[in-house]
Amino acid sequence: MAQQSVFKALADPTRREILRELKKGSATAGELAEKFPITRASLSHHFNIMKAAGLLRDQRRGQHIVYSLNTSVMEEVAALMLDLVGKPASRRRKKT
Repeated sequence: MAQQSVFKALADPTRREILRELKKGSATAGELAEKFPITRASLSHHFNIMKAAGLLRDQRRGQHIVYSLNTSVMEEVAALMLDLVGKPASRRRKKT
């Protein structure tokens, strides 16, 4: 994971909203375009930034591109954030 590209992708509120939508499940570019008041070209630009950061996966199905979250990168980001602001994993209490 290239941290700089991930944080750049996450810095934009529109991209965060796209990720929230994809948290609900995979969606085509057209389905996502219906939910955002921006041009398809702008949406495509956002997709490219998130794909470059490894946050999205895309799969062509016929004439459609289906986007989904790359959960492994999202988990790495969450772990990094916990490491930055929380206790190190070795110091966290284990639930019994």
